Amino acid sequence: MDKESITPKSSTKTRRVVIEPVSRVEGHGKVTLLLDENNHVTQARLHIVEFRGFERFIQGRPYWELPTLVQRLCGICPISHHLAAAKAIDQLVGVDQLTPSAEKLRKLLHFGQVLQSHALHFFYLASPDLLFGFDSDISQRNILALLEQYPDIAMQGIKLRKFGQEVIQAVAGKRIHGSAAIAGGMNKHLDVEQRNYLLQDIDKIIKWSQDAVDLATKIHLSDPAFNNEFATVQSGFMGLVGQQGELELYHGGLRGVDRTEQTVFDHFNYQNYNEMIHEQVKPWTYMKFPFYVPLGPNDGWYRVGPLARVNLCDSISTPYAEVARTTFKAQTGQSFVQSTLAFHWARMIELLHCAESIKNLLHDPDLLSGELVLRGEKRFEGIGVIEAPRGTLFHHYQTDENDIVVKANLIVSTTSNNQAMNESVRQVAAQYLEGQTLTENLLNYVEVAIRAYDPCLSCATHAVGKMPLDIELIDAKGALLHRLSKNHQGEISE
Repeated sequence: MDKESITPKSSTKTRRVVIEPVSRVEGHGKVTLLLDENNHVTQARLHIVEFRGFERFIQGRPYWELPTLVQRLCGICPISHHLAAAKAIDQLVGVDQLTPSAEKLRKLLHFGQVLQSHALHFFYLASPDLLFGFDSDISQRNILALLEQYPDIAMQGIKLRKFGQEVIQAVAGKRIHGSAAIAGGMNKHLDVEQRNYLLQDIDKIIKWSQDAVDLATKIHLSDPAFNNEFATVQSGFMGLVGQQGELELYHGGLRGVDRTEQTVFDHFNYQNYNEMIHEQVKPWTYMKFPFYVPLGPNDGWYRVGPLARVNLCDSISTPYAEVARTTFKAQTGQSFVQSTLAFHWARMIELLHCAESIKNLLHDPDLLSGELVLRGEKRFEGIGVIEAPRGTLFHHYQTDENDIVVKANLIVSTTSNNQAMNESVRQVAAQYLEGQTLTENLLNYVEVAIRAYDPCLSCATHAVGKMPLDIELIDAKGALLHRLSKNHQGEISE
């Protein structure tokens, strides 16, 4: 029996609270809470209430269409799906190692993607909560209020994201849903004018990225007790690392630890990922629950993303980000930082690493010339894994003799964080909602916990803090005890 099901729905002493939808995240989700007769939270669930079905949509299509098709999963991180699919179909044409030019172009594209996505989440979606406070007026919780009260911070965030999008456009032709990676390589070089244009602002971008790290550090350390306890759960972590254990966003081996910080696997070949990772299905959500096979679903859940990656790596290859990493790891004196709100700090460290890496690559002549495409012996199965902004992303395809996709399996980053998000919701609900009259501010505490993970629930557009929301407290007999509504203008009514 799942621990979420210990309190039966038929109990005459159980009350149900629903938060729907969760705002300032990608897609549509809701939170349900069950309270006992003493208003203690006995169950907390994050539900994903939509179904996209991309694993079935792409079946029957020729493999070479996949990098273009799968990036329609998301308008915020399409490059991550584009590159994961490309890495998988490289293997279908028998290529395990790209040419230097192709690999460096893909890395440049990927660094631009991670930079713009991290800037979007931190400055547009999370910083209003962090700078104005979780209890701030709802009218402040958006980028427009940030521009008014913190114009320098807001403009730096906007320009950081813009630069990341310009890197993507230079490599892929468009900022969103461009075309760059093909089976066995890339479709074009970077031209000199594009390279020179990006170089004009790169030092300023690195400086702003350092400022972002400083801001995230200051926010986190301003109240260490709160930031180390809010929504924090003890979890395992998983991510890619390089050959020397360094932070690696494009390609590497899998490293995984459990919640006691014991190594489960290290430098594990992701081609064999299904030996170590399985997914559990539960009837109340369309999102699955991945876990380490050796530990099982109850003890084997883990977290991915910036917090996992900065925790797991032994070093970062760029100097400013490495200094930031050592400061980050020194905050607790422990091997791993478990604070959920530290996701934001780790996210900015990665943003700085991407900015530094982009500068290094822009000075590499391989971006401008050299062989771009290789071919080998045809295969019928390909697995591509990459570190998307939100965490480790798996694309696994099988094809037939006619090069048609017959099977696909995707494990997206947010899926790996599913159990942790549920645990964080439970912890915040138990700490801040028990015995309280429902208010919009208290409701926002639950959403802050979810937003720390930067979940990508679907392809939906981000709201500007004014997504309509209803929350109801209903007793076991179905009687409405309390109701709170937020309309599309952000106005609260009972």
